[in-house]
Amino acid sequence: MHPLDHKLLRDLWRLRVQALAVALIVASGVAVLVMSLAAIEALEDTAARYYERQRFADVFASARRVPEAVAREIAELPGVRAVESRIRQFATLDVGDFPEPVMASVVSVPETGQPALNRLVLRSGRWIQPGRPDEVLIAESFAEGHGLAPGDRFHALMNGRRRELRVVGVALSPEYVYAIGPGALMPDAKRYGALWMGREALEAIWDLDGAFDDLALTLYRGARSEDVIERVDALLDPWGGTGAYPRRDQLSNWFLMNEIEQLRAMAQILPTIFLVVAAFLTNMVLARLIAIERSEIGLLKAFGYSDFAVGLHYAKLVVVLASLGVVLGWIAGDLFGRWTTAIYAEFFRFPLLVYAPGAGVFLLSGLVSLAAALAGALGAVRRAVALPPAEAMRPPAPPTFRGHADGDGRLARLLDQPTRIVLRQALRFPVRTFLTTLGLAASVAVLVMSMQWVDAIEELVDDYFWRQQRQDAMVGLVEVEDESVLAEAERLPGVLAAEGHRTVAARLHAGPRSRREALIGLPAGGGLEIVRDADDRPVAVPADGLLVSTTVAALLAVDVGDSVRVEFLEGSREELEIPVAALFETLLGTPVYIDLAALNRRLDDPQLVNTLLLKVDSAQEEAFFEALKALPTASGLVLRQASVTLFHETIAETMLIYTAFYVVFACILSFGVVYNTLRIALSERGRELATLRVLGFRTGEIGYMLLGEAALVVVLALPVGCVLGYGLAWLIAEQFTSELFRVPLAVGPDTYGRAVLVTLAAVGLCAFAMQRRLEHLDLIAVLKTRE
Repeated sequence: MHPLDHKLLRDLWRLRVQALAVALIVASGVAVLVMSLAAIEALEDTAARYYERQRFADVFASARRVPEAVAREIAELPGVRAVESRIRQFATLDVGDFPEPVMASVVSVPETGQPALNRLVLRSGRWIQPGRPDEVLIAESFAEGHGLAPGDRFHALMNGRRRELRVVGVALSPEYVYAIGPGALMPDAKRYGALWMGREALEAIWDLDGAFDDLALTLYRGARSEDVIERVDALLDPWGGTGAYPRRDQLSNWFLMNEIEQLRAMAQILPTIFLVVAAFLTNMVLARLIAIERSEIGLLKAFGYSDFAVGLHYAKLVVVLASLGVVLGWIAGDLFGRWTTAIYAEFFRFPLLVYAPGAGVFLLSGLVSLAAALAGALGAVRRAVALPPAEAMRPPAPPTFRGHADGDGRLARLLDQPTRIVLRQALRFPVRTFLTTLGLAASVAVLVMSMQWVDAIEELVDDYFWRQQRQDAMVGLVEVEDESVLAEAERLPGVLAAEGHRTVAARLHAGPRSRREALIGLPAGGGLEIVRDADDRPVAVPADGLLVSTTVAALLAVDVGDSVRVEFLEGSREELEIPVAALFETLLGTPVYIDLAALNRRLDDPQLVNTLLLKVDSAQEEAFFEALKALPTASGLVLRQASVTLFHETIAETMLIYTAFYVVFACILSFGVVYNTLRIALSERGRELATLRVLGFRTGEIGYMLLGEAALVVVLALPVGCVLGYGLAWLIAEQFTSELFRVPLAVGPDTYGRAVLVTLAAVGLCAFAMQRRLEHLDLIAVLKTRE
């Protein structure tokens, strides 16, 4: 083995704890990167495999009553590979002891076996049998939410008639990986579910013999979905078609893809922060190590080692430290990635899990980490190479004494001697003190950024559910109704106030851009839904024109005053030019509002509504639910309090899992920075501290001198870290944006407090370890040689 390699191994053993601290920080960045990339890859592969295996459709369409012959015409269209006509309707369920009405989407399947498209995965039980119209298959999430199993029964209100249904099987469907009800933001297995019944049974219930009202089709590879959708719309238009749409706009798939995009944003931002700090810490450790080894560098050069050989020696040290961190990060990242992917697979109801991260994930993370560590150490290696032998073999010149700037001013003289030594040590090396402060501040900032997700979620809940939504229940109607339905709603038990809205499916066109959105008609002066912007200011719905969220405006590239061609996908399917009257920033969804009277007027309709917002007396909730179970016109129910609880639970299962990982990694970051700072300071000042100990200073006093500098750094770093943390939270709020929601910039004082306490705990742990070393300091050995 080469002599320099022998020296490298001895250095690594001597610096083993410091090396482990640096490696753990590198491992944190690698683990975050591997975890995120592996989870993204696994989710995409799992979804693709599941969709392909179950023949998930490429295009979906709905209508009112379409003769079966039209499905055969659609099957002949260019680019269409397969067509599945079916019946899809809503039903209100009365399930066991659950007091609230449960809304369900009921979809037809052949009695003789699997449908051609959107095939089910039977998890338990059996398939429905011909001639048994009461048999149903239920979604697994719905079954678990209510404790249902094959053989159980419940009642359903279907097309105005109450029926008893019997569960014969529990299934999964690619259409319901994210089973969300109309008007809801999150899946609620207790209040919304999917059922599958025989085609003949549903034809008889809804009088659709020889007809269908829903369509799914797959396309040949290379076929343009836009062309097929245009032709399908033309064929379904006479039958009340509501506009075909591609898979990317299918509700369940849309939510899944948004979740993947959020993971991708996290994978771009957070690992970068860890790797930058790792590069900084590597530079700090190596620079101070080289300062300690000046004489060894001089001897190496005096014995004929070239600048390249010396530089390569220290570069190897960095590569070994980073490589150890990369390997640890690979292991941790793979474990965490497997765990989080399994959680997502359960959350999204995948019957299979494809977790096989490619070599590219590990290669990318390894190369990025090594590059970051080498970039951080570049300056220190350059200084080692630049030292002339004669200069290196002399001790470094002591720092210039600068009087008051070195802590010897009038105020400093009021302090005791150990405190003056601490202050003087920090002031004589301002760059080093600044860099150490910055490193610790970075760990505080990461803690603040990680913990602020709790504040952001609370802000989302307060903004949408409490300040904007004032109703207790939102009831969707099967059909649009005259506003006289409000008087009927007010007569329901416990209803204190009722307000009607109208939601219309539409395509918004602006030049070459188009987007399918729901136009929400709000009544003027309504008090049960108050539109508010991201800054919590009320926003008035214009008397005429559109109130558009900034996300939709950006996607359509429109501004106030521009006209949008609105293609209504219901009724007579009018196409109208409507101006954009105002824009507003929102935290949830991509809403487009219009005045309810203006919407009905533009469609030449009377005052119609299809959504009821109700204020309900909590003392009469049970009677209200019983009345709602018998309401045949209801297609959906969303309860505000249940939505809040579910939102917290859902976010806790996904986003907060990642937050917990980042908090752990940030704690490692704090420990690594502080421990390396103290350990290197002990190496540099070992002779000085041992000399003071021999002169009669107690262990506690020299410990105070060593740890006091770290304490000063902590005092400086905490406020700086809090400010940097706010900046990182701002960066997350700017970058972590999807169509589903935007992260508000909300950092509460308790978040700063928790970040400070965690940092102080890490500092206390390091201080305890250093104090133990000082108590066992071998004074003779230290005075003879370098610690």
